[in-house]
Amino acid sequence: MTFKLKIKRLLTGCALAACLGHAAAAGAAPALDLTGYADSGGAITVLHGGDSADPYFAMQALLLAHDNGMTIAAPAEKFVNWLLPRQKPDGTFDRFCRDAAKKWAACQTADADDSLLALWMRLMDTMPDKLSKSPAWQKSRSIAQASLAHLFQPSRGIYMVSPVVLHGLFMDNLEVWSLKVLGRQPAQRAEAEKLATAIQATFWNPVDKRYLVSTQLEQRSQKPAFYPDHVAQIFPLLVDFPLLPATERQHYRAWMQKHRSDWLAQGKADYPWGVVAVLAMRQNDKASASCWLREAGPMRHSVRWAVTDETAYQLLLARGLSAAGAGANCK
Repeated sequence: MTFKLKIKRLLTGCALAACLGHAAAAGAAPALDLTGYADSGGAITVLHGGDSADPYFAMQALLLAHDNGMTIAAPAEKFVNWLLPRQKPDGTFDRFCRDAAKKWAACQTADADDSLLALWMRLMDTMPDKLSKSPAWQKSRSIAQASLAHLFQPSRGIYMVSPVVLHGLFMDNLEVWSLKVLGRQPAQRAEAEKLATAIQATFWNPVDKRYLVSTQLEQRSQKPAFYPDHVAQIFPLLVDFPLLPATERQHYRAWMQKHRSDWLAQGKADYPWGVVAVLAMRQNDKASASCWLREAGPMRHSVRWAVTDETAYQLLLARGLSAAGAGANCK
């Protein structure tokens, strides 16, 4: 099947996990519990009880839960209402720190505007009733949409990181695509199809048979690291991107054969990458997901446990998974 036919087949149905049946089965969906991460005002911290709020990680966690069948309405609405008045006039967002008086103030610029703007719009779109009734939400989304449009690079057909960082990132563009592919209008679907084709043309390296992380030429000569290089190879599966070099199952298995041990050991020096455990669950690789619970679980709520990992942890438990036993092969 050609890339174009794959895109059309995807666009005539549903795109992300929320549409593809990864949601919880019949019965009340479990609610995401962000106790210790979400404060009374709606801010969501990166770490449990932390004083740093990065909107990207908050939205990544909320959307990960939503796309995999969890209820997020309460924390999501409060978070949007907290962040909306902190949106800058150009539509972008900063990262925030909490001072001794427990007040939030912008303290750093965002790592990437393109992905952050896309996630912001996607999060609002999960609450269509709220969006349709709130002029403030509608205005914020419109400003974000215009800001994202300014980052489009016509020569390549992809999005740049920000107005001052003039290169494109593979994973960022996949997150932008994940917004566009959910559009209901024919024009939106056409945009999604064009972006998918441009992403494939720009980032797929047919010689090394790997996705490039960035359009920066210097990254081609750098030694691959787990992040961003190896994570980038599996990231398309996290957003159900259809233009893979093999079937979804083959692509997943090939990645796990190469990087499973490295992934399961990430928590020893870095964050444990719970989003990959969610993907393992979706691929019915219960053994790997259970191994992640065993290897990463003891660091829950520690300084190496982000709100995204907490979401992944709750998703796995909600699916009835438990930590692998002592005799399981988790290497």
